[in-house]
Amino acid sequence: MLDRQKANMEISRRKLMQFGAGFIGTATLVSVMGLDLKDPQPAMAQNDITPDQALEKLMSGNKRFVDRKTIDPNQDTARLTEVAQGQKPFAAIMCCSDSRVPPEIVFDQGLGDLFIVRDAGEVVTPEQIGSLEFGTLVLGAKILLVLGHEDCGAVKAAMLGDKVPGQIGTILAEIEPAVVDFKGQQENQEAVKKATEANVLLQLNKLKKSPVLSELINSGSLKIVGAYYDLNKGEVSLIN
Repeated sequence: MLDRQKANMEISRRKLMQFGAGFIGTATLVSVMGLDLKDPQPAMAQNDITPDQALEKLMSGNKRFVDRKTIDPNQDTARLTEVAQGQKPFAAIMCCSDSRVPPEIVFDQGLGDLFIVRDAGEVVTPEQIGSLEFGTLVLGAKILLVLGHEDCGAVKAAMLGDKVPGQIGTILAEIEPAVVDFKGQQENQEAVKKATEANVLLQLNKLKKSPVLSELINSGSLKIVGAYYDLNKGEVSLIN
């Protein structure tokens, strides 16, 4: 049963790669990345898994981090040499740029394991979508996790609603729809958490509108989930 499921997923992935070749630009990817999109190479063992298995791998790593029992995998010289030849991350993560939330550390992963896109407030823009389409369609990540975190400055600024300098306002404008019900409550910790979770779901839904990502989801090759990181505990919890 599992072998048949893997075979079906590979067939779907080949079709998506052909679709993606036209969407992204075959010549560019082949010349720059050395990829044959019409006949993609088999995934490395680490992402030859199901989306549910990939999510479990992430969450197990976070549990080790919370329990202070990390194993620091894939961080030796052998791994460095291996991934120099190519990458096949098992997970993609869209998260905030906050320096207190380093994904490889909080999920106890190593070199080549995670394909990470970061900006303030985990805001999804066309550039972020394109990056994540590449990380999933081409590189084969099976889980795409949108990660918000406790005490997010971008979310709190959007809740406050004051004018800000430079291009910071463009970020806050992307968060604004998620925090409408929490305006002026930026000093309320529970309200900030709820606003952060609402923002995660808002950005997650933007990703689901991508034709590339939605096709991967429908084929069973990808799952997109939202999550929240507790700064004090180091714990990641999924958002329903």
